[in-house]
Amino acid sequence: MDDTAKYVIHADITADGVVERSDVVGAVFGQTEGLLGDDLDLRDLQQSSKLGRIDVSVDSQNGQSFGTVTIASSLDKVETSILAAALETISRVGPCRASVSVSKIEDVRAAKRRKVVDRAKELLADSFDEDVMSSREIMEEVRQSVRVEDIAEYEGLPAGPRVEDSDAIVVVEGRSDVLNLLRYGVKNAVAVEGTNVPDAVADLTQGRTVTAFLDGDRGGDLIRKELSQVGDIDYVAFAPGGKSVEDLERHEVMSALRSKRPFEKSMVGEDDERSDDGDATPNGADASVDSDASEPGTAATDGSARPAPAPDGDAGPEEPASADAEPVSPGAEPDPDATDASNAESTREGDDADAPTDAEPAPATLEGHVEDVVDAETGTARLLGESYETLGEVAAENAFEAVRDADETPYAVVLDGTLEQRLLDVAAQRGVGQLVAADLGEFVKQPAGVRIRTADQF
Repeated sequence: MDDTAKYVIHADITADGVVERSDVVGAVFGQTEGLLGDDLDLRDLQQSSKLGRIDVSVDSQNGQSFGTVTIASSLDKVETSILAAALETISRVGPCRASVSVSKIEDVRAAKRRKVVDRAKELLADSFDEDVMSSREIMEEVRQSVRVEDIAEYEGLPAGPRVEDSDAIVVVEGRSDVLNLLRYGVKNAVAVEGTNVPDAVADLTQGRTVTAFLDGDRGGDLIRKELSQVGDIDYVAFAPGGKSVEDLERHEVMSALRSKRPFEKSMVGEDDERSDDGDATPNGADASVDSDASEPGTAATDGSARPAPAPDGDAGPEEPASADAEPVSPGAEPDPDATDASNAESTREGDDADAPTDAEPAPATLEGHVEDVVDAETGTARLLGESYETLGEVAAENAFEAVRDADETPYAVVLDGTLEQRLLDVAAQRGVGQLVAADLGEFVKQPAGVRIRTADQF
């Protein structure tokens, strides 16, 4: 019935005495029987599934009973309104005088419409967010697919198609690195596939101009060391810190290859260049060059007169790098121990000057509590007295038990979360005057004695 219901009738009932749920249900059927004719008889409508079950919630205090009645209906507006009006004719519940007042008739389809609209917005945002490709993007996509398909093998190792006949080669770590370089026109790369350099790569480095292009991590450092023992490497280049060769963009690949260093210099001072976690940070890994460079084949950035042949001539014309760059003097760097000591002293003096002297007073207004609980995103629920003093504070998911078991009935509850029906019901039963929440859920019934607001209203 809940799936086909179009409307829900909400009614409040008051009885001068103690009554139970069965008394209320009996009064609804008994005092409306024959009132509206055979077509609108409650029992017949329930049997034909045009009317849902009668839900009753009743509570007794000080010799009186208060409760709510909800009835789901799949009838039209007119028939549902007539049934709702018929409920107000009930004058007795069990042996007690009673009165029934219809608070509202809820359109269930309105909530479904809101869900439909929200879901439609999500689908519109997620499903139609692809931009139309420009002519240049289409051509670049086709070029990249051709380059990727050109990957070949050299002695069982992933390699570019120009490795065997090129005078210069680039040694990388894995297949993904070769693929990434192919995307940017570097067709003379070969992968060692691990830290154990194969004999085929070691033999290939003899008589060629070889550049090792490695990740700036421990794996790249191990490959560099083994290449120095089994191969003849001329230059070494490293990916920028925190990245792998396979993740680099075109300008990063070209910049790294342009800033390659002679292999002998990359092996100097390696013990002093290790980071605290034991990973090596070889010289030249963070060298900066012109980001608009389009090809890797340039001279070394340390001013060496030794020529640096390009890894492959197929990627475009060479652009020479400046040879006027002056090396940074190691003596020009500040003393790290003196700097750390100065910073530590300044930090201690700043901490003493800014130390708080008095704790902030508790908020004296409901708005202040809303700022402390909801705006600060504490994920808690705060119970307040009539003077807005704090009676207690619990996690938001435990708000129901806190209100139910509170020794002193709270005057207000501030909740950093969604206000659900069960918390609203227990607050009404305990006599809570106000509920303030971050947002509101869907309510089947809403007691008239509790004022409900959201934090946005403050």
